[in-house]
Amino acid sequence: MVLSLLLLIVSLAIFGLFFHCRRHETHRPPGPPGLPLLGNLHQFDKSAPHLHRWQLSKQYGSLMFLSFGTVPTLVVSSAKMAKEVLENHDLEVSSRPSLVGRQKMSYNGLDVAFTPYVVKEKLRLYPPSPLLVPREVTERCNIAGYIIEPKTLVFINAWAIGRDTEAWENPEEFNPQRFLSSFIDFKGQDFELIPFCAGRRSCPGIHMGALNVELPLTNLLYTFDWELPHGMKREDIDTDIKPGITTHKKNELCLMAKNLVL
Repeated sequence: MVLSLLLLIVSLAIFGLFFHCRRHETHRPPGPPGLPLLGNLHQFDKSAPHLHRWQLSKQYGSLMFLSFGTVPTLVVSSAKMAKEVLENHDLEVSSRPSLVGRQKMSYNGLDVAFTPYVVKEKLRLYPPSPLLVPREVTERCNIAGYIIEPKTLVFINAWAIGRDTEAWENPEEFNPQRFLSSFIDFKGQDFELIPFCAGRRSCPGIHMGALNVELPLTNLLYTFDWELPHGMKREDIDTDIKPGITTHKKNELCLMAKNLVL
């Protein structure tokens, strides 16, 4: 009897706290409804979180609020909103939460002179860290008319920004030629392409990372002729990725190197 009464009191306290907090959410960005204590954890897709949040952003907007347990979280999914957060509110959103992941680059290429454009297109469609490294709000601020409280985590969904129809024509198509007549770069000044983030918390190793992709890739393209294994067609190439903080191909790309050039 006493145990049941205690459970009832605790349950009422939890729900009371939940609904009390809900009354103060008027000025928060839109987002899917959560549960007491869990927030939106029950809706979290750990296999492809960037894809899941991209789909949610189509319903709730490019500035979306989620709760991971008791941790308030802001998800940014468009170039326009990324500029608003990373440029206009760079000072308030410049802290780092404790979870920091390492970034890795994958590979792709067509020919030597074309390599920089291929690298840009690869970074647009398959950024090394789809949700970038999260930031943390240090001061209460107003972003796009919404009140964002301190300690809120901020995720920039680079995967979604690379597929933003307002920023890119035919965003789902792999087309390095789009950069031939474009000055868009990934150094943090163009918010349509921010695989290394932007602002005062952008990756300090951008230039070294880019060179570590371009130079080996250029050497491979220059030194060998490449073709698919026998019986394999271009349509058979699998572009699925593994779940994780950084982007890795689910199935490795197998190519045949021929005609070594010395």
